[in-house]
Amino acid sequence: MTNLKTAALAATLFCAPLALAASDLPVLAHSGGILIEDGYARAAGANAMSGAAFMAITNETDVDDRLIDARGDAAKRIELHTHVVTDGVARMMQVEDGIPLPAGETVMLERGGLHVMFMGLNGPFEEGAAVDVTLVFENAGEIDVAIPVDLRRGPAE
Repeated sequence: MTNLKTAALAATLFCAPLALAASDLPVLAHSGGILIEDGYARAAGANAMSGAAFMAITNETDVDDRLIDARGDAAKRIELHTHVVTDGVARMMQVEDGIPLPAGETVMLERGGLHVMFMGLNGPFEEGAAVDVTLVFENAGEIDVAIPVDLRRGPAE
């Protein structure tokens, strides 16, 4: 019985640090029960007139929330967008009612799906720089994030 207790204690001590490390993703912001991780922004090139930002947003509260706006000086217009396929043609469109964030869940803003869209860039998105954005949530309020520009990152990274 002593060996069983020793083995159980060893397993608990070994696994505890693994359970505490919830994520190795870079954290952009953590406020009001909203965790924003693994964000990056990109544009097609130095002369591009538009760009986009992607990230994981986790609602750590027990109340549903909604991302309702994105603001900043990086572009003339910043909107929440998604991709819609109609008759085999993909097009982007604004998500006018915001992006639902169910309690306790993570919503991915990713290429080919939901994202923050920058239209009429005020300057190029340069590798290694950051795009300052204020994300506005229905319940959590405003959260400022500096989203790193990563022009080399692929869709599934």
